[in-house]
Amino acid sequence: MGIRTSTAAFALVATFASGAAFAQSGTVKVALIDPQSGLAAPVGQNMARSWQYIADLANKEKWAGDTKFEVTVFDNKGSPQESLTVLKSIIDQGFRYVAQGNGSGVAIALSDAITKHNERNPGKEIVYINYAAVDPVLTNEKCSFWHFRLDINADMKMEALTAFMAKQKDIQKVYLINQDYAFGHSVERAAEDYLKKKRPDVQVVGKDRHPLMQVRDFAPYVAKMKASGADTIITGNWGSDLALLIKAANDAGLKSNFYTYYAGTTGVPTQMGASGAERVRVVSYWDGNDPQGKVGHQIQEGFKKKFNDDYYAMATYTAFRMLGEGIKRAKSADPVRVAHAMSGMKFNSLNGEVEMRTSDHQLQQAVYVATWSKVDSKKVLFDQEKTGYGWRMETRLDPYVAAQPTSCQMKRPPKP
Repeated sequence: MGIRTSTAAFALVATFASGAAFAQSGTVKVALIDPQSGLAAPVGQNMARSWQYIADLANKEKWAGDTKFEVTVFDNKGSPQESLTVLKSIIDQGFRYVAQGNGSGVAIALSDAITKHNERNPGKEIVYINYAAVDPVLTNEKCSFWHFRLDINADMKMEALTAFMAKQKDIQKVYLINQDYAFGHSVERAAEDYLKKKRPDVQVVGKDRHPLMQVRDFAPYVAKMKASGADTIITGNWGSDLALLIKAANDAGLKSNFYTYYAGTTGVPTQMGASGAERVRVVSYWDGNDPQGKVGHQIQEGFKKKFNDDYYAMATYTAFRMLGEGIKRAKSADPVRVAHAMSGMKFNSLNGEVEMRTSDHQLQQAVYVATWSKVDSKKVLFDQEKTGYGWRMETRLDPYVAAQPTSCQMKRPPKP
């Protein structure tokens, strides 16, 4: 099993010209649509390696029985428009499984396009595995039977994060900074709503939205944070938008604590280094330093050895566990049968038992809050980006704590 990378929207791969991507070969071919160029490229490239590594593991351990997985990467440059062009090429090449994660704007466009394609092309349906795009609308008003989200959504993350923050009495003044698109807006809204419920004494002293992956100097934003007197920054920023924000904060001597969604993603740990110790926290569906996570520890060690990179996108493990179990239960790689098998399915991932909720296809799973800390061989076993610092688990919340109601009115196709 190898991984192919396509940087051109219409790049053709000869082995895919024969129609359905799971046909007689016994191989399920997954098209990964994520940025491989531009400011988001470092994160996208880590994701590509993560998908490859876990696909290899799934094949070796026969998670889908005799069915094999193969991943092909398509560069969407982080653009919803480019993603739709790439999707057309993917459809033409016969792919029936699509994965994507970086950017809720992209996710919303893909989910809508795939749902319409499936309605218009019975027998050629596509399953969409969303491993990281967390705008709540994707499992609420814009939900789709064909969309399966493996990350916890923005509201679930904020529910867990503010549950932790509610106990931190030193938090008095909060500043919100987020990317100016669907996901960033949802983080800003959730932060204000949940803080009002759990810490009505906390004052929001400033809010900023900035263009997605376009800002190269966050000094002006940091100056406003310092002037506001904020003791705490809440941000959903990811990729270079978080790495450069942290850099600007360090350069300006900003001493505020950061509560983040994505401080563990490529590039950010290097910018945090020692200056971020005990000041930056992250909410996630997994902590690689979980003392109960021996299998996860082995995966991190193997990934580091093979790629000289950090494995943190644990949803890739969940994805192939879900697909493999779905294929075995369906006794078929047909996307319609597999989608029905995965809907409502309970199975084990690296963070314990998880459930793909039937009503909205939002994975229900444990939630972690961790603090950036020095490696100590006890609670912090793995560092990131050779900094000597990693994530110390503060709390592990059971799935029900972060669970959210859904407004999804899902249209479910008949079972074959």
